[in-house]
Amino acid sequence: MQKTPATAAADRIELLQTFVRIVEAGSLSAAAQQIGATQPTVSRRLQALERSLGVKLLQRSTHAMNLTEDGERCYERAKDMVAHWEALQSDLRGSHEDPEGTLRVVAPHAFGQHQLLGPLAAFLRRHPRVRVEWMLRDGTPDFITENIDCAIQVGEVTDPSVIAIKLADVPRIVAVAPSVLGGAAPPKDVEALASLPWVALSMYYRDEVELRCLRSGEQRRIAIRPQMTTDSLYALRNAALLGLGVCVASAWALREDIARGDLVHLLPTWQASPLPMYLVYPPARFYPVRLRRFLDMVREAMPETVGERGLIEP
Repeated sequence: MQKTPATAAADRIELLQTFVRIVEAGSLSAAAQQIGATQPTVSRRLQALERSLGVKLLQRSTHAMNLTEDGERCYERAKDMVAHWEALQSDLRGSHEDPEGTLRVVAPHAFGQHQLLGPLAAFLRRHPRVRVEWMLRDGTPDFITENIDCAIQVGEVTDPSVIAIKLADVPRIVAVAPSVLGGAAPPKDVEALASLPWVALSMYYRDEVELRCLRSGEQRRIAIRPQMTTDSLYALRNAALLGLGVCVASAWALREDIARGDLVHLLPTWQASPLPMYLVYPPARFYPVRLRRFLDMVREAMPETVGERGLIEP
């Protein structure tokens, strides 16, 4: 059956989209994984584009893949064409369109396992045609090579090439299992914390802790010698519950344990500096409806989710 001009144009756009993804992903297999196709399908699309243009776009060997001179020119033009095509689709479909397609999102390990799953589930129920690949790890991803749409990052954003919107500050408090106190009264001053055993969260503190008084703004720093150091917030919390030592952790992660009496909130008028949380994504000429709706959801849900409201009162 002969293709209509519209069908043929759509096919060519798909070939260009695939070619752009191959270049940015760094390999055919990575591109196939990112777009949800098989490697033979991606290879056939590349070959079809090369036949259509009458040029070789990529030089491939067992260990490397490089753009030809024609391939470099094609990639620069294809990026613009694909972006304009997707922007046109988005504009014509309108902002009230029910979003569809796949979002690839990176979120912090602990936060992504617990706090954000409720808002994410509500988002997916509201938009059943959207699929989300929910990748849990800390730090900023490589948005281009990994084809990531957005990331939620705890800590300051240092990459000037991305857009970073501050969502909230994550309060951090001091807590310990009652067994560590051995029946003694909780310490009443910051310096007394130094004599207790500690567990540490390596991304944020190792051998010293700085606390700030919520009432006066006074800051004090104490040296600690943690028996255990970890890069996992959940491992830190569980170690504290097992009585390995005092910890400084996000208030949201400890709130239920404190309410049950499994942990004691030490020096409630003192807290560690809150951790900023950002929504990070790469700049683009347009953003698809599914991404815009997801960004709106995260911005709305975050203050309640991180515990900015309803903090444990000192």
